[in-house]
Amino acid sequence: MALALSSPFSSTSICFPFSSSKIRQLVLVLVSSRLVQDYCRYSTFAFQFNTFSESEELFGNISRESSYASLIDHSTRETQLNQIYARLLVIGLQFSGFLIGKIVNRVANLGEIRYARRVFDQFPQPNVFLWNAIIRCYSRHGLYTAALQLYARMQGLRVNSDAFTFPLVLKACSALQAFEVGRRVHGQVFRLGFGSDVVVQNSLVAFYSKCGRLVQANLVFDRLDNRTIVSWTSIISGYAQNGKPLEALTIFCQMRKMSMKPDWIALVSVLRAYTDIEDLKHGKSVHGCVIKMGLEREPDLLVSLTAMYAKCGQVMIAKWFFNQTEVPDLILWNTMISGYSKNGYAEEAIELFRQMLSRKIRPDTITLTSSISACGQVGSVELARWMDDYVNNSELRNEVYVNTALIDMYAKCGRVDLARLVFERTLDKDVVLWTAMIVGYGLHGQGQESIKLFHAMRQAGVCANDVTFIGLLTACNHSGLVEEGWDLFNCMRDFGIEPQQQHYASVVDLLGRAGQLDRAYNFIREMPIEPGVSVWGALLSACKIHRRVSLGEYSAEKLFSLDPYNIGHYVQLSNLYASARMWDHVAKLRELMKEKGLSKDLSYSSIEIDGKLQAFRVGDKSHPRYKEIFEEVENLERRLKEAGFTPDKDSILHDLIDEETEEMLCNHSERLAIAYGIINTPPGTTLRIAKNLRACINCHEATKFISKLVNREIVVRDKNRFHHFKDGVCSCGDFW
Repeated sequence: MALALSSPFSSTSICFPFSSSKIRQLVLVLVSSRLVQDYCRYSTFAFQFNTFSESEELFGNISRESSYASLIDHSTRETQLNQIYARLLVIGLQFSGFLIGKIVNRVANLGEIRYARRVFDQFPQPNVFLWNAIIRCYSRHGLYTAALQLYARMQGLRVNSDAFTFPLVLKACSALQAFEVGRRVHGQVFRLGFGSDVVVQNSLVAFYSKCGRLVQANLVFDRLDNRTIVSWTSIISGYAQNGKPLEALTIFCQMRKMSMKPDWIALVSVLRAYTDIEDLKHGKSVHGCVIKMGLEREPDLLVSLTAMYAKCGQVMIAKWFFNQTEVPDLILWNTMISGYSKNGYAEEAIELFRQMLSRKIRPDTITLTSSISACGQVGSVELARWMDDYVNNSELRNEVYVNTALIDMYAKCGRVDLARLVFERTLDKDVVLWTAMIVGYGLHGQGQESIKLFHAMRQAGVCANDVTFIGLLTACNHSGLVEEGWDLFNCMRDFGIEPQQQHYASVVDLLGRAGQLDRAYNFIREMPIEPGVSVWGALLSACKIHRRVSLGEYSAEKLFSLDPYNIGHYVQLSNLYASARMWDHVAKLRELMKEKGLSKDLSYSSIEIDGKLQAFRVGDKSHPRYKEIFEEVENLERRLKEAGFTPDKDSILHDLIDEETEEMLCNHSERLAIAYGIINTPPGTTLRIAKNLRACINCHEATKFISKLVNREIVVRDKNRFHHFKDGVCSCGDFW
């Protein structure tokens, strides 16, 4: 008898007559040689099986197990494994736990989970090695419930776990947030004497961290005698992922003091922590560490760096990292779209969303909420309708978070009626959805509708939260509902809600707008918590409206001490001085602003015509049709005077002569936008205008007159709210 081996790359055969012990040894060498391995990889299995069937009497069980193990490791298809398994049945090795375990592992790698389970189930009394193999198979493919069921069955058969079992089971517990099951596994770890096994203990740290039980995770970590990089990474990740960025960074510093070099997983968590606290300076230092370690191409680090720069406002740098990824995954798309949306790059966010759809990438809830938010910032009703249509045709149309975002979007686009339609069609209404609709009505000065919806919410059995009351109080102060707002504030504790800064600020705003400044000031003095920036800011704003200079100066002093570099406080005080014609004080304050390097945002207004936005600044002559626009402005100004409108000259913030004052007031950005809208749309068309700052009193009064003169509804969104002008009346009732 001879053994013939032929290479798949050559027609040459090598013949060995089996006549001596040397030849036997040579065959053993050849069986495990590269030649056989290459053959296993590139040729059919018929040859190997013929080879082994002709030579099996030469080998003992150990040699045969080694040979078949090699074949299993190099199998690439289920059919090949079928042939091997059939051969094992023929030669009596079907009860080799080692080989069956290898088959299960290999089948798992090929994704043939059902086949792996059949092989496992046919094995009588599997040992721990085989149990580990089948549990690993299910865990690797995300079938964590099945993995835990197998572990429970293993325990029922009294098969003791080993150091390889526990990490697999704890991973499944982490994924399923099965805290009680994991605790029982921890007990078994202790009972079986694996309390000092660093791999098992690291798995426990990761399990407790992912379940949000940081106290238990820290206890396990503190008891570790031999802390590896995995130990440190697990605890750092735990704190970073559970909203404890400062604690995560503290532990990272401790790790560095131990001269422990971080791996890429630790750096991902550290970058996340710096992102959460928006510490770009230290985040950049970690970026430098990433470059030095040669990890800048690591996918998870690319996502983390993109997220950090995007959230910290460096969207151009974030986009550079985004572009480095050949095939960005959904997480990276979400990171970039969210970064654009949250940093005022709404149009870029929407464009990126369109690119994502063009590449056939299916968005998730995060994608849609970020993109919908961007549409709300743009303020285009046409764009809002397009987004709504997309959602309605998607599988996420019933997702409550998405519908909540749609309500907010329509409200910010000036269509509270369409927001209500989204609210009505949503079946599963939670407190966030109800609150979004309440806030939407408040944004449009429909305070009574907000209160009515609040009572309907209570009847539906939905309990209000602190944000609900912020929405209600804002709705009341935008509608002049002083007593209603006061009653709502006083009933907050009945809902188990303790008022916070924003609630107190809303009440001060409510009283201040109504002219009850002394009551507002006494309310501040009686606050059980220290008044913050929002509270004193609300009082200063009210003082400006009602020209209470001394009280306004006192409020400004408080603000300057709490927030000395906020330009808004200086502008408010300057406006107060200007309204009181205290020009010398205005000049001194502006000089102080220059010394501090503070500059006011430039005012601009935009109008949507046929789905396109046109923006204007004060006295803007950059538009191609500026001559027609200014002719219409002059025409409107003439008609306003004929109708008896008198400009409010206190709105001007410079000491100018009357003629200059009137000219400057009529050239404010919203007046230019209105004129452009009138000459570009048919009579009766609603004009929708967005302004980045608060409208001045003069423009507010003038727009009321214009709405009646041209017989149009004019909707203006300023920095704080919406104004619906129609027939000479504004929806705000002059409480703005």
